[in-house]
Amino acid sequence: MNRLWMGALIIGSWMVYGLAYSQDPLEIASQPDIEQGRDIYRIHCQECHGTEGHGDGPRAPMLAPRPGNLVSAATSAKTDEELLAILAVGVPRTAMRGWRDQLSNDERRNVLAYVRSLVHFQESPSTPLPPP
Repeated sequence: MNRLWMGALIIGSWMVYGLAYSQDPLEIASQPDIEQGRDIYRIHCQECHGTEGHGDGPRAPMLAPRPGNLVSAATSAKTDEELLAILAVGVPRTAMRGWRDQLSNDERRNVLAYVRSLVHFQESPSTPLPPP
């Protein structure tokens, strides 16, 4: 077998292996940098969404509809892909514009990681609830 065919065979088998076992490209990318996400959030998001992501930033009262609560159950239930799409293209008929042209994919992932870090689940009650 000549070297060209051998190289093609090796590359082809790696491509098939890669397709069969590949992960989402977002997962393959480097781990998100929450600190950079926090910095970007403070610059671009905090005015509307507020310091803790509750949608209560200084500009929020002037916006209709009001900015989303990023730590709500509804937002927390969205997948990373759904939230990254919102970060990229925005939300129609709201003040939430898309950031695709201003922030790189990694920067948007970093912001998402920071937003996810804002969600704090409360512990269950220490005493059991009475039976119904």
